[in-house]
Amino acid sequence: MVAMTAPQYEIRARYTVTTVTVYQAYRPELGLPAARDGRFPPAWKRDRMTWIKPSFLWMMYRCGWATKEGQETVLAVEITREGFDWALEHAELSHYVRGLHPDRASWSRSLRRAPARVQWDPERDLRLNPLPYRSLQLGLTGEAAARYADEWTVSVTDVTPLAREIHHLVRAGDLTGASALLPVETPYTGPTEDGEGAPRPLPAP
Repeated sequence: MVAMTAPQYEIRARYTVTTVTVYQAYRPELGLPAARDGRFPPAWKRDRMTWIKPSFLWMMYRCGWATKEGQETVLAVEITREGFDWALEHAELSHYVRGLHPDRASWSRSLRRAPARVQWDPERDLRLNPLPYRSLQLGLTGEAAARYADEWTVSVTDVTPLAREIHHLVRAGDLTGASALLPVETPYTGPTEDGEGAPRPLPAP
């Protein structure tokens, strides 16, 4: 579990030197073929905004441990770090912040042009209660959504059984056992000019 002293705005994710894992939840008719084939099927709408979440527990909060209608299949989507970094570099905050943006009109124009948007929501604990620091949601639209589905995706795994197993342990009061099954998420580092990893700044209020 992430310590309570975590920075308020920080990406925490499961990642390797080449990939980042993000989570999404879909109805079985879409999620199961995606997991089976390792890519999104033609029915996946490439012209709509899609939101990816590096936080497993925030995904559990959003989909209600895979119980909400239309979100019964939870996918772990492994994408290239290059693609993830591109989305971050081309993202705009999902809401206007006085002092960060010149004015509301400038922010609105930037948001319309941006193929990605950053939104920070309270991270969640195993009981899905809010924590005092934020979790990243990254919205992809237009070019970013198409590249996510057709270029960046490395693998798609159905993690619904894992979600249900952890939920069962939480309901039984075994938080230690549930915590042991969580994907390990650590502060994400992005590329620097010399190719080494370093914490990357992100739009934050």
